[in-house]
Amino acid sequence: MGNESSIGKLVRRSLENLRLRTSRPDALIQLAILGAITGLLTGLVIVSFRLLIETAQSSFLPSGNPENYEGLPLHLRVLLPILGAALIAILYKILARKDTSVGVSHVMERLSYHQGYLGIRSLLIQYLGGALAIISGQSLGREGPAIHLGAATSSLVGQKLGLPNNTIRTLVACGTAAAIGASFNTPLAGVIFALEVVMMEYTLASFLPVILSAVSATAVTRAVFGTEIVFSVPNFQLTNLLELPYVMFLGVVTGIAAFVFIYLTKLTAQAGKNLPLWFKFTLAGSITGLLAIVAPQIMGIGYDTVNYTLVNNIGMSLLLIIFAAKLIATACSVGLGLPAGLIGPTFVIGASLGGIMGILAQPIFPELSSSPGMYALIGMAAMMGATLQAPLAALTAVFELTSNPNIILPGMLAIVTAQLTASQLFGQRSIYRMLMQLKGLDYRHEPMVQALRRIGVANVMNRNIHRSTNLVSYTQAEDLVAQNKEWIVIEDEKPIAILPTTDLSNYLQDNETDKNNEIDLMDIPAKRLQVSCIDLRATVDLAREHFIEEGVEALCISSNIGPDIMRVYGILTKEKFKSSYDI
Repeated sequence: MGNESSIGKLVRRSLENLRLRTSRPDALIQLAILGAITGLLTGLVIVSFRLLIETAQSSFLPSGNPENYEGLPLHLRVLLPILGAALIAILYKILARKDTSVGVSHVMERLSYHQGYLGIRSLLIQYLGGALAIISGQSLGREGPAIHLGAATSSLVGQKLGLPNNTIRTLVACGTAAAIGASFNTPLAGVIFALEVVMMEYTLASFLPVILSAVSATAVTRAVFGTEIVFSVPNFQLTNLLELPYVMFLGVVTGIAAFVFIYLTKLTAQAGKNLPLWFKFTLAGSITGLLAIVAPQIMGIGYDTVNYTLVNNIGMSLLLIIFAAKLIATACSVGLGLPAGLIGPTFVIGASLGGIMGILAQPIFPELSSSPGMYALIGMAAMMGATLQAPLAALTAVFELTSNPNIILPGMLAIVTAQLTASQLFGQRSIYRMLMQLKGLDYRHEPMVQALRRIGVANVMNRNIHRSTNLVSYTQAEDLVAQNKEWIVIEDEKPIAILPTTDLSNYLQDNETDKNNEIDLMDIPAKRLQVSCIDLRATVDLAREHFIEEGVEALCISSNIGPDIMRVYGILTKEKFKSSYDI
């Protein structure tokens, strides 16, 4: 027992040191190790998620092909999405409580309003609901669920270890990057997506752990699924730089398509806001099922359709049908809340639109036009970039997915043109931020707020304190002064005020003849500051909000170390805070 007690004390001391150390924004070694660990765990979660989906698909789809929804009989193409949506509604009824949101916008909401805390219940809903959605052929992808699963896995690790909130935020970015890297086999795109879309910041403290997390997660999935790239395409390239104006035109058209997609998603979400959950889900499944009568290619993730488009195996008429049906089905599915992703569908929409534009270019510019597959590739990047308002992530993702460096120059031009068209001409924001706005929320990413969220209060607190009850004897008061601490935290079950030790010292010198009387620290002449408690894991930004909302003069940095046992680690005065940060 003695040995176990020593080990327990050592573990607790080590965890406490880790918590205090990672409250600093420059704790790179600790954050890097945590990033690698959460990346490995995320990789395992994504592998299990993908195996569940592909095993189920192979068990009932023709020829055992996980993408072969086109081979299903007509009645199954209609009924499968409807039945799948009904099963998801039952799952939500069993597991969900008030909040049924999942996916990337949910991760962004938890980062913006809840310090990056994600729960096990939402993880389970996303895991099972996302799998059911994809297996049943909904017009959605696996990347959105993967991001939620990675972010939640990493957040839960941080919560379990009791790490400060600034570290949990970084771990959420690690999980996001790991999920994208593991799901797409694109570690670099995962890093950029996490920082560009979710965190909206680039700092050294974020980069290093996020990179390690993406690498470790991708290594796990490559060990299971191999290193083969997602889209096997010829080595496309522009045949002539005179095609660049047409590439810009493709960007404009794609930007318009992105606007239509986001706007239709918004209209659908607003129309379904007050509808019962089961009705919304089955309605979304019915729309997909009916559209699949004429375009079964819209069912499921759709990477096979993208591959066929890239190698020019789909004609103009079918591309037009796939483009329109995929855009409508995905917008309705996302707007009505089905728990799966939209990154994969933007690839299908963008590839089909780019393929259409490439085919149109051939009779117009017969001596200049490149392969329609090249335009399909450019359309993929442009559609993802304009929809997510994430140009660098889109370009990197398509480059890694195809291993084609020739996409970079025309892809950059098309992405920028598409994004400017959607954002400036039509005033559209990222689809994720639009979904948050519909809930009355916004993604707060002001530079000052971001800087304060990177620092834990444990890193700025004053630890030169001593705790005491308000009533003390003269001898006890002398002991408090003799310990040479700067502040005395006065407690009555919990901290109620702080007192400068120098004020108590002055009082004792002025009342040396009163040694037999008890001293009330809340009554003697002194500069007492009213306090409020804030958790040791809080960020400096949360401390700023406490000062503003509660109007106190100081904060006691504390943590509950047992039932009804509070430990005060230090204090932060408003005066000291104002001298360091603008509140």
